[in-house]
Amino acid sequence: MLVVPAEGSTAVLRVAVVGSGPSGVYTAEALTRQTSVPDVTVDVLDRLPCPYGLVRYGVAPDHEKIKSLQGSLRKVLEDPRVRFLGNVAVGPPPLTPRRLLGLYHAVVYCVGAAADRRLGVPGEELPGSFSATRFVSWYSAHPDEPPDGFALGARAAVVIGVGNVAVDVARVLARSAADLSGTDVPRAALRALADSRVTDIHMVGRRGPSQAKFTTKELRELGALSGTDVLVDEDELALDPGYADPSGLPSAARRNVEVLRAWAARPPAGHARRLHLRFFLRPLELAADGAGRVRAVRFARTGPDGRGGVTDTGGVEEIPAGLVLRSVGYQGVALPGLPFDARGTVVPNAGGRVLRDGRPSPGEYVAGWIKRGPTGVIGTNRPCAKETAAALIADAPALLTRALPADRLTGALLDPLTVLRAAGLRPVPWQGWLAIETAEAAWGRSLGRGTVKLPQWDELLTAAGAAPPPPDRAG
Repeated sequence: MLVVPAEGSTAVLRVAVVGSGPSGVYTAEALTRQTSVPDVTVDVLDRLPCPYGLVRYGVAPDHEKIKSLQGSLRKVLEDPRVRFLGNVAVGPPPLTPRRLLGLYHAVVYCVGAAADRRLGVPGEELPGSFSATRFVSWYSAHPDEPPDGFALGARAAVVIGVGNVAVDVARVLARSAADLSGTDVPRAALRALADSRVTDIHMVGRRGPSQAKFTTKELRELGALSGTDVLVDEDELALDPGYADPSGLPSAARRNVEVLRAWAARPPAGHARRLHLRFFLRPLELAADGAGRVRAVRFARTGPDGRGGVTDTGGVEEIPAGLVLRSVGYQGVALPGLPFDARGTVVPNAGGRVLRDGRPSPGEYVAGWIKRGPTGVIGTNRPCAKETAAALIADAPALLTRALPADRLTGALLDPLTVLRAAGLRPVPWQGWLAIETAEAAWGRSLGRGTVKLPQWDELLTAAGAAPPPPDRAG
C-alpha cells in the first residue's frame, strides 16, 4: 500500500512516473533510494494493465535470462513508497499532462520510443510487409496486436536490419514450435509458428558486417538453431575493409566478424530451414504480385565509401519474399500536451528537465528513450534515470510549494487514485497485476505448459478485476 502524507501535509514529495518499463522503474528506484528528500512517494502509471514495458513485451520469449530482469523491477514496484497503477492512459483527455501535474508535485515521462522508423521506399505498406515491432508484439502477446495477426504461409521472409531486434525476429521465425512451447509465447502465435511454411529467412543490412548493430551474443545464438543452416557469403563479407584485417576494429565488431568468418567457411548441412545473412544491400522497393501483396524486395548494391559509410555501386538485386519485417530503428512519438522535437523525436529537455519554449517547465521531467533517443541497452536506462531523479530532487524545495488538491471538507490531500477513478478511469493496482499473473499461470497449466500470456485486453482486464461494466440496457 502506498504511504500517504499526514492530513493536510505537503511534506511528502508526490511524484508520478509515466511508464513502467526499465526507465520508469529505475526512476522510481532512484527517487526512493536518495536521501536528500527522505519523504517521497511514487505512483508508476502505465497505459497497459501489466508492468515492465519492453521487458515483458519486447524481449524474445526464448531469452529467459533477460526476462528474469522482471524480478529486480518487481522489487522496486513492491516498495511501500511506490504504487503501480496500470490501465491509465496519459495524454488524451481525461488525463492530460496538465491535469496530471495538478495531482503531483512532479511528473516524469518514461514513455520510450514507440514508433518504428520507416524505410521510405515504394511498396513499404504492401500487405505482407510489417514493422518488426508488430511481429515482436505479436509473439509477446501485446494486447494491441491481434493474436491472429500473422499467418506464416510464405516460403521466404526478408528481415531488413542487422540489430538485435532483427536477430530476434529472424531467430523466432527459424525456431520450431517445440523449441518455444516451454516459453510464455501465446497459444495463437505458437500455433502459427507450428504451421509456418517459411524455409528461407534473409536478414539484410545496408552496410558491412563490422558496422552491424547486433551483439556477438545474439549473433552466436543464430548458429545454435536446430534444423537451420546459417549461410554467409565470404565474397560479400570481404567487401568490408575490416574483414581482411579485423585487428583495428572495436572489440565487439571484431568478435562479430570472427563469428561470420567461421560461418562462411562452414559447408551447409542441408537442413530444412536456411538463414541467409546479407550485407551491403540498400532497399529500393517492395514489389507486388498480381494480387497486390509483397512478392520481393529490390535492393541496390552498396560498397564502402571510404568515410565510414556506403555508396551505391550500380548493381541491383531482387530477393523473393512473401513476408517482409522492417527493423531499422525506433523513434519517439509526440504525447498530446507535451512539447516534442520532431527532428530528434524526443521531448526537448536539459538533463531530464522538460523544456517549454527553451525554458525548464516546473515539475515536468523525462527519462529513457523519450529523453535521449533510442540508444543503449536496458542497463543504459539506469544512469539516465538517476540523472533525471537528481534534477528532480534538486528542484524539490520549489516543487513542494506547489498546492495539491485537497478535500473541501477535511482539508486532507486527495489521493490521486480517487481523482483518477472520479474521472472515469479504471486503474489496475498491483494486486490486479498479481491476479493477471495467477490467471496466466493457470492458463499455462491448462495447456500443459508453463505460464502463458493472456493476449487480449478483455482477458487481462477481466483477470485483473477491472473489466469495464456491462452496457446499460435500461429502456
